[in-house]
Amino acid sequence: MKAIFKRELRAYFASPVGYVVVAALLALYAFFFFQVMAMGSSSYIGQVFNMMFTFSMMIMPIITMRSMSDDTKNKTDQALLTAPVSVTGIVMGKFLAAFGVYFVAVTLAMLPGVTMSMFATAFPWAIFIGNYVGTLLYGAAMLSIGVFISSLTVSQVIAAIGTFIIAVLLMFVDQIASALSGNFIGTVLEWISFTARYDVFTAGMFSIPSVVYFLSVAAVFVFLTARKVESRRWN
Repeated sequence: MKAIFKRELRAYFASPVGYVVVAALLALYAFFFFQVMAMGSSSYIGQVFNMMFTFSMMIMPIITMRSMSDDTKNKTDQALLTAPVSVTGIVMGKFLAAFGVYFVAVTLAMLPGVTMSMFATAFPWAIFIGNYVGTLLYGAAMLSIGVFISSLTVSQVIAAIGTFIIAVLLMFVDQIASALSGNFIGTVLEWISFTARYDVFTAGMFSIPSVVYFLSVAAVFVFLTARKVESRRWN
């Protein structure tokens, strides 16, 4: 798994994909943090993360679109499948590489907030750290979904579009749930909403159910991806 992780992480930054994703997230975070500084109050930091939730969900399909489909298209998956490494190790290596790119981008994007804390009289550390943790958690869940979708096709474009559609649905599922409130479908949609789970962190609270939910989503889709790759090995 470690070798796969290193190989994939190098591949991200050997192409423009890694740099574009990191640069895009850094630019957006810097823009919104600049607006907070222009307002002269660190109490608006939560709004930065609320805005970035939408942009991050839309950017993540770019990270995962090549994770599995690229090997399938170039037939290099055969070398991986015959290598002395488990299918789960292959999938975990690719998932962790995608998460590594996202982690680097999000962590570097926190620098303006840390800089603000040096000058703010009452910096909201609970909200800042809570949003940072929540951002990484929903990112891990979304990236696992993207890796799974990438394993279903040989086209990076189709993988990106499919993941983007899922991301949009997850962003607006709580609004659909509100329209269907009072019945079983509405309850289920409200339960799976990424927005509702993430909103707890934006308030500076640490929610164990939300942590378990995001980690469970990531684990389930990594498992499904491994089963999909396993079926390809036997075929």
